[in-house]
Amino acid sequence: MRDYMTARALKAIAGAEYVLGHAMYLDPLEPLIRGKTVISSSMGKEVDRAQQAIDLARTHSVAIVSGGDAGVYGMASIVLEVLEHSGIIIEVEVIPGVTAANAAASRIGSPLSGDFAVISLSDLLTPLEVIEKRLDAVFSVGIPVVLYNPKSRGRPHNFALAVEHARKHLSGTTPIAIVRNALREDEQTIITTLGEIEEHEPAIDMHTTVIIGGSESRIWRMGNDVKGIITPRGYHRKYVY
Repeated sequence: MRDYMTARALKAIAGAEYVLGHAMYLDPLEPLIRGKTVISSSMGKEVDRAQQAIDLARTHSVAIVSGGDAGVYGMASIVLEVLEHSGIIIEVEVIPGVTAANAAASRIGSPLSGDFAVISLSDLLTPLEVIEKRLDAVFSVGIPVVLYNPKSRGRPHNFALAVEHARKHLSGTTPIAIVRNALREDEQTIITTLGEIEEHEPAIDMHTTVIIGGSESRIWRMGNDVKGIITPRGYHRKYVY
């Protein structure tokens, strides 16, 4: 995991007196945060974490660790919102990271080489009817779609709804990648199709990123081996190769 962090992120953590975050993101950083004051909290405590970080940042250097990219389904927005409402004036920096979409895509070829969309299936903060409208809209234009938070014990049926919307607009041969724990030691990857996705649904959970290819996406093979997915950028329409 640390191999894919930016040099700027490593420098910011090294210079912080306090490091805050969810335990899942803090544990892999143990060698980097040794000797610092580490404050761990659970899911659902994001507002409290943001407020605590802002209070500490008045007199200390503070780093909040967020999964993937802090600005994409991460902690950046809530920290900035809480800071905005507090009226406190402090220096703040959002440091980019590797998103789950990019991490998963890198493990299965080049499925996101052009336009694509990212949609979270979690309805904790977004109503399900809004999520369904967005799914229908993006699938209708034939671009690849990356699904975050595809399935959990509390909402096991949202992924099936996404598949239902995909089938309105895409053929059964549309490639799908299921990538669990991308760029981590226990990474697992499955390449399948929209027509056969139900066979692999038990492998999908909250640690999984699902990439549903677009109308031009295809399964990438090397010899007889399935290696991943390619979504052509469009060079084949202009060049001979």
